[in-house]
This record gives sequence, C-alpha cells and structure tokens, in this order.
Amino acid sequence: MFSNLSFQHPWFFLLLLLLPLVAWLRSRRGGQQEATVTMPTLEVAAGLKSWKVDFQKLLPLLRLLAFLALLVALARPQRTLKEESIKAEGIDIFLAIDLSSSMLAQDFNPDRLEVCKRVAVEFVDKRQYDRIGLAVFSGEAFTQCPLTTDHRVLTDFIEGLRCGILEDGTAIGMGLATAVNRIKDSPGKSKVVILLTDGVNNAGYVKPLTAAEIAKEFGVKVYTIGVGQEGTAVSPISRRSDGSFVMGMAKVEIDEELLKQISEMTGGKYFRATTARSLEKIYDEIDRLEKTEIDVTSIKRYSEEFYRFVWLALFFLVLEMLLRFTVLRAIP
Repeated sequence: MFSNLSFQHPWFFLLLLLLPLVAWLRSRRGGQQEATVTMPTLEVAAGLKSWKVDFQKLLPLLRLLAFLALLVALARPQRTLKEESIKAEGIDIFLAIDLSSSMLAQDFNPDRLEVCKRVAVEFVDKRQYDRIGLAVFSGEAFTQCPLTTDHRVLTDFIEGLRCGILEDGTAIGMGLATAVNRIKDSPGKSKVVILLTDGVNNAGYVKPLTAAEIAKEFGVKVYTIGVGQEGTAVSPISRRSDGSFVMGMAKVEIDEELLKQISEMTGGKYFRATTARSLEKIYDEIDRLEKTEIDVTSIKRYSEEFYRFVWLALFFLVLEMLLRFTVLRAIP
C-alpha cells in the first residue's frame, strides 16, 4: 500500500526526541498521581488485582501510537508515481543471425549458436531505448521479430533460435536483404544491421553485394561479424534420417573478404570473433559506436497519504478515551 513512500517534511521526526523527556517527567510525577485516600471498606480486597489494572497500564501506549501516527502525518508522506516520456528517436537495429548447421560447431562452448544467442541477449539488454528486430537465415531467410521496443519478447525469440528450422546453407545476401527491407523505412535517427555468420555464401537468389548496395542506398550501416576459430573445429558433417547431426572435424571457412566489403560499402565495420570473450568485446564496441542522445522527460505524480495516518491517530485516541471512561474506568 505504501510502496515508493517519501516524506515532504521529514524534519518533524525530530519531535521523537521529546519522547525520552516525556518518559522522564512521567516517572518523576508517577508517585504524585496515585490516589492517597484510603478506602476502609476495601481492606478485605488488599493484595487482590483485577485484569482491569493490567490493561489500564496499556492505555498510555494507545496515546503514544496516536502521537506517532500524527507525527508521520505531519511529515507529509507521499507515494511517488513515475512516468517516462521519450521525446527523441533512438537507433533502429536489426540483428541478422546465421542458423546454418555449421553454427553448431563446438569451437565455442557449448557451440557457436548458444554463445551468439547469449551475447546477443546481453547486447539487447543494454539498448534500453532502441527499437531492435531479428532476422535469421541459412539456405533461406525470414524475419523472426520485427522492430520492437519490447525487448522481453525479442530476447525470448533469440533464446528460442535453433539450427534446422530452415533449409540448410548460408544465404548471406538473403539474410542481409531481409534485415534491410525491414529497417529501411523506419523513422529512427540511425539504422544499423548487425550480420553474424560463420560461413561462405552458397545459397539464396540475392547476392550479398547487391544487398549491401541496397543497404547503402537506404542509409543502413552494416556491421559484419565472422564467428569461428582458425583452422578446424568439431562441426556437423552429415545428418541422420532422424534429423540429428553427425559430428566430425571440418575446416573453418569464413568469407572475410566479402564481409569486409559489405561493411566498408555501408560505413560499418568487420569483426572476427574467435572466442566467446572476443564476441562480447565486439558487441561492446558496436554498443559504444552506436550511441545517440536520448531526450527523456520524467513526469512525477504524487499521491498524498497523510490522511491515512490522521485517521489512524484519531482511532487510537478515541479507543483510549472509550476504554478509560468505560471498561477500564478507575474508581478513586
């Protein structure tokens, strides 16, 4: 009920320092407040105590609670409701991720695809105000998630990626063209495609450089990332009838020259990731390169809560008076 509670006048809590003084004064005057008239007719009840006597000692506690509630009310508690309104457009980013079977190569732990998914999710989490989309490709390509600011949905899509959902192959041109087609008409200040692959273009009807020309025409900057260690790696070399992959040693082949051309044509940059750590650093560098000023206006609304404590103080005071003059009335 009182989450995000703040106090407009917290200095009223300094009045709590009066409590020790009041307690000291009451202790000094306590003996004078006792009745001094002896009632001869009650001598037979000497030494006997009623439950009322015990409860009468609790009456000052109700008055103390009323005092504390009024003190909180004077401090003017407020519940803060915060809203953010983003005025400026952020950067629009489209991820194009290779899902060819070679992404299951185990030169990354546990494999290339799992590492790429994890690092991509971390990158998305950093871009709080950007619209980000996802395209995937192997022998063909399609849009997995359009541009969105709902990063929870996007990360769910990324985490659900797996090899084998598309015809096998590496259609780099198709993957890039799909991403560019989705981002070219966006209203963002800057449009960026991050294309990640571990192979050589060998499928698709759109040539990679043709897709790069289209990206350049629409002002889309393309960062390319080649994933895979040098030499050979344990990779899928064939597929069984049940759909599972047969693993074996295979040469790591990445068309780095093509990826460099694509990035240079569009004003981007090419990176080579040979370890999980190097891939993280690549995304960190892209994150630094693609920063923009975001004008965020914070609107705060307050809900006054002091009246709750005023009613609480009145409740304790009325309860104390009712008990003192009815059930717990003291007879002199």
